Amino acid sequence: MMISTKKLTVSHAPFWHDGSGISSRSYNTMLAALPAIIAGLLLYGIPALAVVCLSVSSAMIWELLMNLVTKRPLSIGDGNAGVIGILLAMLLPAGIPWWVVITGTFIAVVLGKQIYGGIGSNPFNPVVVAIAILMVSWKDFFDFNEALLNYDLNFIMVYPLAALKHFGTSAIDGFSICDLLLGKQPGGIGSTFGIGIIIGGIYLIIRGIIRWEISVSFLAGIFITALIFHINDSARFAGPFFHLLTGYTLIGAFFLATEDSSSPVNFIPMLIYGAGAGVMTVLIRNIGVYVDGVIFAILVMNLVNPMLDKIRPRAIGKVG
Repeated sequence: MMISTKKLTVSHAPFWHDGSGISSRSYNTMLAALPAIIAGLLLYGIPALAVVCLSVSSAMIWELLMNLVTKRPLSIGDGNAGVIGILLAMLLPAGIPWWVVITGTFIAVVLGKQIYGGIGSNPFNPVVVAIAILMVSWKDFFDFNEALLNYDLNFIMVYPLAALKHFGTSAIDGFSICDLLLGKQPGGIGSTFGIGIIIGGIYLIIRGIIRWEISVSFLAGIFITALIFHINDSARFAGPFFHLLTGYTLIGAFFLATEDSSSPVNFIPMLIYGAGAGVMTVLIRNIGVYVDGVIFAILVMNLVNPMLDKIRPRAIGKVG
């Protein structure tokens, strides 16, 4: 009889665990998103509330149906489907047709998550997959100038990134940094109130729900790339602070790029992943077709995430 001499099998780092469960992470994420969502509801009223409620409820229903069809344990109580519904609603304009919302949650929960085996198995962020497909399929609904045409709020009702794209930096002089931070810009229900998103993001970092390396490197990638473009041609390309505070930048940095399953777990890969998404975002905005590149940039980095995570710290010693 052969006796195995292997005494212990170890794996590469990280071994970091903050002790929280899935439900705790989900409810903390919902709490962090509340300031930005409340600001959106105050601005856009009942239509925005309807979108948020429909998105959350339909996401949970899709989750329940998939649990029943696949005969897996019910996971609706862990809150992850609710988080998907909330984050998707934050990216949508108020008043978007109900069937687009339901289609979006179907794509996110069923195609983006459950079809791969459920939470933790998805290679792409389910919300990012859903919003990318919706943007490509029905791009008119994501023209915020058209979608929010009926609103007359106390600020310039022109989507800043669209104005920059079509008319250059002279068209965005009316947007101050303070106004952008306070959410005085058209956009998704929960993606414009900069201060609220930053507070939520810092809360998630402090609680250990997300890693600061991805968020900071993502914002740094946007800042440095936008600064290079701006120095090269200031009449055509906006400065870095404008790019940081407009579009999906902040919600991308704190709520989308940091999704556990589709982002790296090691230190260097996290920095590369975040910086790569930031650089690509500005490249798409400045020389690409779309006015905002956050969604597609994160999707591309999700795709290369497995390769990035092969960059691991060298093992010290070995177990015989």
